[in-house]
Amino acid sequence: MGRHSSSSSSGKPEAGGEQYRKEEKHHKHMEKLAKLGAVAAGAYARHEKHEARKDPEHARSHKIKEKIAATVAAGSAGLAIHEHHKKKEAKKHARHGHHH
Repeated sequence: MGRHSSSSSSGKPEAGGEQYRKEEKHHKHMEKLAKLGAVAAGAYARHEKHEARKDPEHARSHKIKEKIAATVAAGSAGLAIHEHHKKKEAKKHARHGHHH
């Protein structure tokens, strides 16, 4: 079953708050992965910037890789912000017992 299903693995329906807690946990996990991706891509961008200076013969290639890695880092940071917002939303729903 997908993560948006309304029943647990035992076949019993879940309480609305429990579904939101699972969703909160999912978004928390995704937020951490996105942050990790941003840090890794940022580190790789810094590495390529260093390589461009160190290896002038292939500087153009290193600069291109640096720009791509910086773009990936920015996108990953944006995803982390998005997931943080979704996590807060799920937490709010779980706390107030909203059912949809």
